[in-house]
Amino acid sequence: METRKKSFIGVVTSDKMDKTIVVTVSNRSLHPLYKKYVNSSKKLKAHDENNDAHVGDTVRVVECRHLSKDKCWRLSQVIERAK
Repeated sequence: METRKKSFIGVVTSDKMDKTIVVTVSNRSLHPLYKKYVNSSKKLKAHDENNDAHVGDTVRVVECRHLSKDKCWRLSQVIERAK
């Protein structure tokens, strides 16, 4: 039985921890009643084995087993480097 792992694309907002980055994933959705676009975001802690990603980079994270209390995502690839 094959299961697909969730993945998100977001922007790195913190890289101060060792081998851990904080990625902010933003979503824009239409409110069903008021027909207005609402911005929402969530912060994910992701494992970055080689400390590749830095603040401002656009990255893809995929789910994995829990690596600590909060960390259950890992860095898949750096899509775009910060300028």
